[in-house]
Amino acid sequence: MHANEADETPVIDEETGSDLDLVAIGSPLLDVLETTDDELLEQVGLVKGSMTLIDLDWAQALQGLMRAPRFVSGGSVANTAVGLAELGGRAGYVGAVADDEVGHTYVENLRHAGVAFEPVYGLSSEADALGTGRCMVLISHDAERTMGTYLGAASTLSVAGVSTAFVERASVVLLEGYLWDVPVAKEAMRHAAAIAHEADGSVALSLSDPFCVARHQREFLDLIVDDIDILLGNEEEITMLFGVASRTAALEAAEETGLLVVMTRGAAGCIVLTAHGPQEVAAAPVDQVIDTTGAGDLFAAGMLYGLTHGMDPVQSARLGGICAAEIISHTGARPESDLRALAAAAGLLVP
Repeated sequence: MHANEADETPVIDEETGSDLDLVAIGSPLLDVLETTDDELLEQVGLVKGSMTLIDLDWAQALQGLMRAPRFVSGGSVANTAVGLAELGGRAGYVGAVADDEVGHTYVENLRHAGVAFEPVYGLSSEADALGTGRCMVLISHDAERTMGTYLGAASTLSVAGVSTAFVERASVVLLEGYLWDVPVAKEAMRHAAAIAHEADGSVALSLSDPFCVARHQREFLDLIVDDIDILLGNEEEITMLFGVASRTAALEAAEETGLLVVMTRGAAGCIVLTAHGPQEVAAAPVDQVIDTTGAGDLFAAGMLYGLTHGMDPVQSARLGGICAAEIISHTGARPESDLRALAAAAGLLVP
């Protein structure tokens, strides 16, 4: 059942017996972050504010130009899983890493953050030859982030790497739009969606990036017809998805899908499509925007935590905004403040 077809009750059926709030399926990537200027972006051939798929040589060349990079185990929906865990939720993750030092470090890091990770090792010699993926994150002085992504082993995720027993444990399965760039991973994600629905779970899709939507518009539209219950994206992504020219037209098209759709709008907050129509939710205040890396990922963490813990969609979006505000107040996509305490201070959670 599409989430918006019911009255404004929680999306999640608490009688399913699921012991994980979320299982996220995505690209395990080592984030390599550094603050830079627009001149370097032009030098390395990346479009400011976008994600570009790059090869290993390009990634290594980018890293060679960085003066003092920071390293964090990341990936879009992995960040979401960590955020949900820090709120006190139960999160799991599925993704392919190489059987190498970086891969093992990545797994340990994610598990240390409280996420149940079932790494996909050894499904093919190709994965180990490619090495664990990485994302070069260049943060401009205006807080915009530009990413060059080498998927590496993440590109080898297949149906064989998706455990039915693991996915069945989830109230919500979250699919990463970025991973749709990998043909074999498309089938893995469709497979996971089918497992989730068979187990009475819900399926969410993060659109990830406007360029990603442009590459896969038709397939994403087909996907939301039968496979998706919750659609998460920013204004540009959702407008592009429906092939319209305005926010109003995008919301009208989104409303016709019957999905629970959340359109984020940066400092303007977000718009939630509920059974009662579009509802605007103001952004949480932030003193200074330092780095927008992970803003959408952490918004999704708060949103999905709320939906799996009895909050209505508008309350859940407020929690998502609080998580996003925390993450953009510093560099990197991992929280530095206690998300649960911030939510409690806003009257959304019991401390």
